[in-house]
Amino acid sequence: MAAVDSGRGGAARKGREAGPPLLSLEQDGGAGLYRPAPGLAGRAVTCRALPGSAESLQRRGGRGTGRERSWSGTGIEIDMEMEMGCAALLWGTILLGCSCGPGPPGVGAAPLVTDTYVLDDMDGLGREFDGIGAVSGGGATSRLLVNYQEPYRSQILDYLFKPNFGASLHILKVEIGGDAQSTDGTEPSHMHYENDENYFRGYEWWLMKEAKKRNPQIKLIGLPWAFPGWIGKGENWPYDYPDVTAYYIVSWILGAKQYHGLDIDYIGVSKPKSPVYFICLLRTCSCLQVRIIASDRLWEPISFVMLIDSELHGVVDVIGAHYPGTKTVKNALLTGKKLWSSEDYSTFNDDVGAGCWARILNQNYVNGNMTSTIAWNLVASYYEELPFGRCALMTAQEPWSGHYKVESPVWITAHTTQFTQPGWSYLQVDGHLGGGGSFVALTDGLGNLTIIIETMTHNHSKCIRPPLPNFSVVPQRATFYLTGSFYMVETLQVWYSRLDFEYGNSILFQKLRPVWKGRFSLDLNVDEVYTLTTLKTGQKCRFPEPPPPQPFPSNYKDDFNIRNPPFSEAPNFADQTGVFEYFVNASDPGDHVFTLRQVVVQRPITWVSDADQTISVIGNFKVNMTVTCDIYIEKPRDGGVFIAGRVDNGGIYVRRAKGVFFWVFADGTYRVTGDLAGQEVLMKGLSGVRDNAWHTLTLNIQGNSASGLLNGYPLWENVTISKPKNGWAALGTRSFEFAQFDNFQVEAY
Repeated sequence: MAAVDSGRGGAARKGREAGPPLLSLEQDGGAGLYRPAPGLAGRAVTCRALPGSAESLQRRGGRGTGRERSWSGTGIEIDMEMEMGCAALLWGTILLGCSCGPGPPGVGAAPLVTDTYVLDDMDGLGREFDGIGAVSGGGATSRLLVNYQEPYRSQILDYLFKPNFGASLHILKVEIGGDAQSTDGTEPSHMHYENDENYFRGYEWWLMKEAKKRNPQIKLIGLPWAFPGWIGKGENWPYDYPDVTAYYIVSWILGAKQYHGLDIDYIGVSKPKSPVYFICLLRTCSCLQVRIIASDRLWEPISFVMLIDSELHGVVDVIGAHYPGTKTVKNALLTGKKLWSSEDYSTFNDDVGAGCWARILNQNYVNGNMTSTIAWNLVASYYEELPFGRCALMTAQEPWSGHYKVESPVWITAHTTQFTQPGWSYLQVDGHLGGGGSFVALTDGLGNLTIIIETMTHNHSKCIRPPLPNFSVVPQRATFYLTGSFYMVETLQVWYSRLDFEYGNSILFQKLRPVWKGRFSLDLNVDEVYTLTTLKTGQKCRFPEPPPPQPFPSNYKDDFNIRNPPFSEAPNFADQTGVFEYFVNASDPGDHVFTLRQVVVQRPITWVSDADQTISVIGNFKVNMTVTCDIYIEKPRDGGVFIAGRVDNGGIYVRRAKGVFFWVFADGTYRVTGDLAGQEVLMKGLSGVRDNAWHTLTLNIQGNSASGLLNGYPLWENVTISKPKNGWAALGTRSFEFAQFDNFQVEAY
C-alpha cells in the first residue's frame, strides 16, 4: 500500500506492508494528516460464533493475547483484534508518525495521480440498487452441501446468507430442475412426466427456506436451465407449446408457495418464440406478483423488440444478461427498464477470482448501469474434478469430512452487501478513478451513505469470461467532498481489503479507524477495496475452524434403507445424466424394498448435450478400486445397466467420459467398455442376466488390469486397461429407462 509522507506532499511508494493503509483527512476546514499505526488503527472487528449462549454480556480482559478486549453473549464473541505487525515498535510508531515497511521514496519518484470527486444528491439520484446475489444450480452446484452434518452445514449457510455476518447476500437464484445436465450435473424436476407432480424433489426448496430463515428479506429467483422431455412433445425445444411450458413453470411457482411457504420474486425467461404470449401466460396463470427477467441471457434481441413492441415492454420488468463484461447496449438503456447482470463471475475462487468479483461488482454499474449482479455460483459443493471446479463464492465439497473454506470472494461481497440494501439508490457520479479503478456511492435517502472503491489491476481481476481488454491502474490519491445532504455526515466507518499477489498476505475485510466529518483523502494502491459508510453494523464473523480436509472414505457403503429420506437423492451421488432417486419397491418381499432408482425415461431438453446413457458418479479420483452393486433391469429385451470405475469426465463433458464400464443387458449378454458411449469394447460375452431379477455385479480394477464378477462368480478377467489412470466410481443405465440399484459399495486404494 502507498504511504503518505507527512510534509512531502506525496509520492507513492510500494512495499510489503503488513498493516492497513494510510488516510489523510481534512476536517472542519483545517488540514491534518492522519497516520494510523499498523496494528492499532487497523484493528479488525471480527465476530466469532461460539457454542452455547449467555443471558448477559460479560466483559473480559484480553491482556497478553493480542486482543484488547472482548464481549461475549448469546453465543457470539466480538473480538477487537490488534494486527501484530511492528508490535514491538507500536507506541514508537504512533509517537513518531512512522509506518511499517520501507522508508519514503527517494528523489525522482513518480508523483501520485491525484483527483477529486464530489458526492452530492442535490440534483437527484441515479438508478435504484437491486442487490447482489448468487446462483444455486445451472447446474447441481449445491449437490454436496445438503450432505454436510451439523453444525458445519448451518455455518456454511450463515456465511452466505446471514446479514452482517459474511457474504450477506441479497438475492438467491435457483435452478428450476429439468432432469437434465446443465453444467455440473442434473437437478430433478418437480414434473418428471406430464401427470407427475412432486414438490419435494431435490434440494433447492430446502436451500431457499434456509436462506429465508436467515434473511427474510432475501429475493428469490427461479430460472429453468432445462426441461423434461415431455414438454417438447418430441422436439428438443421447450417453447413450441408455450401453454404447456407456462403451466410447468407456474406449477413450480405455486408449489413453492403451497408446500414451502416461499414467495418467488422473479422468474427468468430465456428464449420463447412468442415472448409476449408466453410471459402473459406466466403472469395470468401464476396469480402472483412474480416479476419477469428477460431474456435472462443476452441484451439482444429482447431490447430491440421491446422498443418496437409496447406490449412486450409492458410485461418485462428486468432485462438480464449473462457475463456482459460490465457493458450494456444502447437499446437496453433506451427501454428504461432495470438492467441486471443476471449471471456473472464464474471464476475460480482464489484471489484473482476475488479481484474479478470486486471489479465487476462496481463496474457493472459504472460502465453498464446494471443495478444487480448475480454470481455463478453460490458455493462449490460439487466434485472439484467436474467442470468449473471451485468457481463459486466459497467452497464446501467434503461433506464426509465437514471441511469447508470461506474464500476471499465472500469478503469482497461483504464490502457491498453488508452496507447496502435493495431499494437504496446510486448517486449520479461518473465512477471512474483517475488512476484506474472505480467507485460507486449509494444512499438510502435517509441520510446513510456507502462508498465502495476498487483498484483491481488487469491481470489480477480476469474473469473466466468474456475476454478482458487491457487497462492500467496506478497508485493514486483520491479526495472526496461530501456535499448536499451528505455535508452533515459526521463519520464514515472504513473497511478495507488488499489482495497481495506478491507475498500471499492478503488483508480481507478489515475495519480501520473512521473518517471524520469533512472532505477526506485516500492514498490508493493497486488491488485494494475500500468501503466507507455511515452504517456501523458491519462485522467479519468467524466460526471455529472446520475439520481438516480428508479424502473420500476408502470403504464406502450405501444400502439405501431409509423410509423417509430428507432429500430425494442419496448422499454423495452426483447425477450427470438422468435422475437417481430413493425408491420404495413395494412389490419386493425380500431384501430390496428400499432402493435407488433411475427415473428419467425420455431425453430431456437441455442447452448442453446429455449422454445417451444415464450415469451418477461418486467419490474421489482413485486408481485402484472394487465396485459392487446389486442391479435390477426393468426394461425388457434391450434394457441394461452398468457399474464403473475410473470415470474421468462429467458435467457438460459427460458424453466423452472414459473409464472401465461393466455392462449387463436384459438379453443375457455383457460388455466391458472403455467409455460411456460403449464404442470402445474391451470384452463381451454371455452372462445369463435377465430383466426383472436382482443380480450382483462386482468390478475390480488394479493397475492396468480389470476383472468382473456376476453374483460372486468370475465372469471375465485380465482385461488390460491403459487409460484413464484414475477417476470416480459410477453406476447407470444403457438408455433413459427405469432401473434399480441396491447395496452399493466401493473400496478404493
